[in-house]
Amino acid sequence: MITKPNGRELDVLIVGAGFAGMYMLHKMRECGFAALAVDAASEIGGTWYHNRYPGLRCDVESLEYSYTFSPEIRNEWNWSERYPPQPEILAYARFVADKLDLRRDVQLNRRIVSAHWNEASRRWTVTSEAGQSWTPRWLMMATGCLSVPRFPNIPGVELFDGTLVHTAAWPEAGVEVGGKTVGLIGTGSSGVQVATALAGRARQLSVFQRTPAYTIPARNRVLTDDDRRYFREHFPELDAWARTTSGGIMTGPAKVSALEVAPEEQEAMLWKAWEQGGSFRFTGTFNDVRRNAESNTIVSEFVRKRIRETVKDPRTAELLCPHDYIATRRVCVDTGYYEIFNRDDVSLVDVSSDPIETITKRGVRLASGVEQDLDVLILATGYDAMTGALLAIDIRGENGVSLKEAWAEGPKTYLGLAVAGFPNLFTVTGPGSPSVLSNVLRSIEHHVEWIADCLVALRAEGRERIEAEVDAQTRWVANVNETAEKTLFTKAASWYMGADIPGKPKVFMPFAGGLPTYVAACRDVVARGYDGFAKA
Repeated sequence: MITKPNGRELDVLIVGAGFAGMYMLHKMRECGFAALAVDAASEIGGTWYHNRYPGLRCDVESLEYSYTFSPEIRNEWNWSERYPPQPEILAYARFVADKLDLRRDVQLNRRIVSAHWNEASRRWTVTSEAGQSWTPRWLMMATGCLSVPRFPNIPGVELFDGTLVHTAAWPEAGVEVGGKTVGLIGTGSSGVQVATALAGRARQLSVFQRTPAYTIPARNRVLTDDDRRYFREHFPELDAWARTTSGGIMTGPAKVSALEVAPEEQEAMLWKAWEQGGSFRFTGTFNDVRRNAESNTIVSEFVRKRIRETVKDPRTAELLCPHDYIATRRVCVDTGYYEIFNRDDVSLVDVSSDPIETITKRGVRLASGVEQDLDVLILATGYDAMTGALLAIDIRGENGVSLKEAWAEGPKTYLGLAVAGFPNLFTVTGPGSPSVLSNVLRSIEHHVEWIADCLVALRAEGRERIEAEVDAQTRWVANVNETAEKTLFTKAASWYMGADIPGKPKVFMPFAGGLPTYVAACRDVVARGYDGFAKA
């Protein structure tokens, strides 16, 4: 057993040292628990350490993509732009880690491979790839929703003689594209960002698109001293406002349906949001975009019109137009994506009509027999979202049942926080919580604080074991599913549904009822004495 450096027996082990793991470590120490965070990476920062491809930015504005618990951190850190680039977000994580003196209780280069529950000791035995082990009372999975890269199921990837790189594993030294022919597979958020950044740098960029994405202009700009001063001075009311909105974002909530206003007013409202920039603001123009097909179509068609206006070649423009409902997949935020397709050195390859047959030594060969020679091939193929990092570890609860077995039909949790049959294990922003449908920093803070309060309450009662009850979990999963069915989310084969991973159960994973509804549900569970949890 590895103990804390000060010799105390370990109370809490936190797997992950990104934003969730960092705040969890701070909160556990603040509550008097002996805590340690471990991470497979060689630096803190989580997804913002592993992802460093050109053009990477957060789609939540920097002033909001920040911890809210510390006025000192808020007042000392100065964001430079409206939408923060990856190096600045990683610098912020490092700043917080140093400010809170977190590094002394973080062990890096520790890839966790197993976590087994021992009922006799009421502790977990957690083991790393290198053979280190820990036996904490409480196990916190802060592994992130988008942290396990998904590689495409395309034959021949290993044959490619050029430079092959996944956007989620971009080398720190970078990838040289100047004067080279570059192929990009994938047009989700990562693909949109990296394509925009590489257009004009590569000699020729070929974007292989299967499913077009909706992407909204960021309208990024440099933040001024006045911007930052206003935010700090008015933070209490801005924060209170954000907590009333579905995504925990300082915009809206919308008051009307698109169907309640005249067409000219619809157009004016959408133009205003389009010019202001940002996906949360734009898709929140009307209050039923995610629920009403007719309202959604009005918003979707507005974006398609903008694409047709922007892209000069009519055939390319039509290929770039999505035809599913907007906001049922992750809506991207861009800094000139559609414009790159007006360049002679950028081409769009439609692999929905002519699929990629194989990767060859020289490049990509399509089903039609057409082969494109490439020097660099970039895979922007996303992640095994929400469950990938959890199922990559051999987690075994009561009676040796594995999490893979428990989730064979899809993830089942209580509140996205706990799993029946897995005592003393908590999942931060797990499946069944708003997580990826919200400003994830707010969801992280809510979960960490809820868990901390729970552990403090258990300690006060002299208890050392807590577990979600099967019936409560069943009711919550039903609630998650019923809530999703009332929306348009289930109409799209998205990563929210696990649809991009062969063999993954096709169930809607996040809670689509909005952050305020979710927070109220969690608060109600506590008010009723942690109803739905068995304590011992």
